[in-house]
Amino acid sequence: MAEVRPFYGIRPRADVAHRVAALPYDVYSREEARAKAKEDELSFLNIDRPETQFAKDQDMYADKVYQKAGELLAMRIADGTFVMEKECCYYIYELIMGGRSQTGIVACASIDDYLNNVIKKHENTREEKELDRIRHVDACDAQTGPIFLAYQKRARLSALVDRIKREEKLYHFTSEDGIVHNVWRVAQKEWISAISEEFLAVESIYIADGHHRAASAVKVGLKRRKQHREDRGTGEFNYFLSVLFPEEELMILPYNRVVRDLNGWTREEFLARILENFYISERKKEAVIPKDKSHFGMYLKDCWYELTAKPEILGGGDPVKSLDVTILQDYLLAPILGISDPCTDKRIDFIGGIRGVLELERRVEQDMAVAFSMYPTSILELFSVSDAGLLMPPKSTWFEPKLRSGLFIHKLS
Repeated sequence: MAEVRPFYGIRPRADVAHRVAALPYDVYSREEARAKAKEDELSFLNIDRPETQFAKDQDMYADKVYQKAGELLAMRIADGTFVMEKECCYYIYELIMGGRSQTGIVACASIDDYLNNVIKKHENTREEKELDRIRHVDACDAQTGPIFLAYQKRARLSALVDRIKREEKLYHFTSEDGIVHNVWRVAQKEWISAISEEFLAVESIYIADGHHRAASAVKVGLKRRKQHREDRGTGEFNYFLSVLFPEEELMILPYNRVVRDLNGWTREEFLARILENFYISERKKEAVIPKDKSHFGMYLKDCWYELTAKPEILGGGDPVKSLDVTILQDYLLAPILGISDPCTDKRIDFIGGIRGVLELERRVEQDMAVAFSMYPTSILELFSVSDAGLLMPPKSTWFEPKLRSGLFIHKLS
């Protein structure tokens, strides 16, 4: 049973919401974030990446950098850019990409559900990335980036969301990448009760994206529990900002790979090694976009190949070993290219599927030796791995469209 509750949101005024809304902090390099933040002083990226307010050589993990995030948020509340809700609300958040809609419920999820595995994970987190967000949350005294959660569809909940979407919108704008963003405010008591009750019947919720933000929110909450021992589980720090989507509406794109060199093999030797576990079909100039599981595209300079995994390496039904990202890692990247730890090896890079296969060709022509196009991991595969208490390899999923930061803020005190 999942505890999902409304909250007293902090949000931008309707006339500036399109300027405030920003892509998640971690999709930008430091240079990209700096350039993007300069485009608009109201962009939430200024708060999410506060090092952009300092000189280029500023230590981005210095105390004063995080303090700046808190100061900027307070300033935007004081000057009226952000308004504070007087009522406890849910929000309905619809994103439309290429005519395809997905609609989530903006709410607060319980850190106890995270700890008790009602909210299930499929990725490990890295301590340094957690610490960055912990310090950011503490400095802002708020969660500013929602965790992307998924649940198995419930007909009554979907019908209620559809009903609410017939009401007047709070926000309606199109971001520069062409994504349409629609938001409805849900303050009616009967609708709030209905949403809360529906989630009480949900046995499992799954983190789709935002493992580091979720882990950081939980650790901040546990730390504040120690500081406020009088709290009986009702303090806002016991909950974290989330957007919950029914699984059938979600789209996962492939997470493609590029590798800097062939690990000392000649082109002919490399192809011969691959033939030990994969069938190879040469496609020359025709880019390979895999149409099914266990199929991969591979681009060596000037030539595309289609790789098909041989039956004996397909994982035998194991939820992790049968993932395409695992098959490529275990039978090609590690044994042939020497990429034993893709989290730390500087020879490999990962390209979100939203950039397309032409980006793979560009990278090979520019600074890489070989690229692999992937078939996307499915949401049901994600659920299977999470239900089994297992972990996916890194960079297994790329969700689009991305949730915007800055539209919803959850204050902790």
